[in-house]
Amino acid sequence: MNEARANAINDHIQRDPFARFLGASVEILKPGHSRVTLTVTGDMLNFHGSTHGGVVFALGDMAFAAASNSHGQTAVALNVAINFLKATTAGDRLVAEAVEQSATGPVALYDITIRNDRTGALVAKSQDLVYRKKEWFMPDAGHD
Repeated sequence: MNEARANAINDHIQRDPFARFLGASVEILKPGHSRVTLTVTGDMLNFHGSTHGGVVFALGDMAFAAASNSHGQTAVALNVAINFLKATTAGDRLVAEAVEQSATGPVALYDITIRNDRTGALVAKSQDLVYRKKEWFMPDAGHD
């Protein structure tokens, strides 16, 4: 992938309004791989005082979306199976990393880990399946 195309894909993914709303940041984006970070705020806690599961899920989903769309082809989630493993709280910086494991035809499988950056503890893990549509938001030379 040429650098100009990679930059255009990155610019497109960086414009995610929901990620901006949560304060999440896509720090790494390359074909089939992404890393997204977020610092938990007091507004992201549940009634037990720990990070709301929806925030953890959303962070993993953002990493999944970035990695699966990193080829410039429109990709949409088919299935997400997440396991919540450890609680976090306000002030914790979470790091979600998505890595493409398999891509066969229009379907691809991704492994997502979410860790507490300070402790290294595994907060959640998911395995996500994507469907790549027959459309490109950033065509390459071989696609229109």
